Amino acid sequence: MWQSEVRVDLDAIRENVTRLRAGTGAELMAVVKGDGYGHGMVPSARAALDAGADWLGVCTLDEALALRRAGITAPVLAWLLAPGLALHSGVAAGVDLAAASLEQLDEMIEASRLADRPARLHLKIDTGLARGGATIADWPALLEAAGKAQAEGLAEVVGVWSHFVYADQPGHPTTDRQLAVFHEGLELVERAGLRPRYRHLANSAATLTRPDTHFDLVRPGVAVYGLSPVAGQTFGLRPAMTARARVMLTKRVPAGSGVSYGHTYVTEADANLAVVPLGYADGVPRHASGSGPVQLAGRRRTVSGRVCMDQFVVDCGDDPVAAGDVATLFGDGADGAPTADDWAAAAGTINYEIVTRFGGVRVPRVYDGERP
Repeated sequence: MWQSEVRVDLDAIRENVTRLRAGTGAELMAVVKGDGYGHGMVPSARAALDAGADWLGVCTLDEALALRRAGITAPVLAWLLAPGLALHSGVAAGVDLAAASLEQLDEMIEASRLADRPARLHLKIDTGLARGGATIADWPALLEAAGKAQAEGLAEVVGVWSHFVYADQPGHPTTDRQLAVFHEGLELVERAGLRPRYRHLANSAATLTRPDTHFDLVRPGVAVYGLSPVAGQTFGLRPAMTARARVMLTKRVPAGSGVSYGHTYVTEADANLAVVPLGYADGVPRHASGSGPVQLAGRRRTVSGRVCMDQFVVDCGDDPVAAGDVATLFGDGADGAPTADDWAAAAGTINYEIVTRFGGVRVPRVYDGERP
């Protein structure tokens, strides 16, 4: 008998990738960073590849190498690389690396020498996010150095890329400004004599709403898992994760009873309380204290009082509830249960954070749709 679980429907991931592929003529990189947005990196990667994903995207070198250790041979790009990492292990494993500065490029050239094979590079230009990427002022110097390394057989410039600021707000003028900077960067790439196979810019939102940004490769992340990056639109995606737990304990309390730490919730009438064994150590946002939605005993209810590290309480009023009943925090919403979007609204955050929170080790992940 299980106490709490996160169920991941791998068929939903396959369906979402199939839908995303149908909307573009570009190749598709399924982003599986952050342990597959909490869904499990390796199972999610395999499901995405089953459905025709061409690439996998991760942040860290460790994530990329974990995919290789799992026997996954598809192209993988890793793009968040601090100084001093053993990049030669990634080069030796055929992992593509993102370079955004001369210092990063130097480390990748040294990694190429250690691995005795060219480093496969994706040069990143900052088109306005002011995060990773070389500014347009620094871009020519990066291109010149990368071209020199390629001529010496120490690097292969595979791609040029950037990342959007406001693609989740279709029509925002910043997106067009970034696209213009990207085109300017591509002109400089051509003048430098580089001919990268891949130009990529589109995240989930742009993959779904801006076909003019697809170029050679799109990089959907949260959409792979069935969550929409654009408020109020679902695009036919199906959420893959369900989080639920069995009620641990019930009790009848009188009106005026304070519930959980700080007594921020007080019962207005005699009530049946249900204790659910999930808390912020498991991924339940403490910010959703008093507002997080839960499907329990046939109705949608709300977390009563503060979310604790390991548990929370739900006031079920006069409705019958018993130990062992299932409390669903979120799922695909088809049965009327809350969704990750509902929890995001309750916690003042985004659906990305909700599912990624549930990638911890304490709540078992159970997979539906696994293939031998």
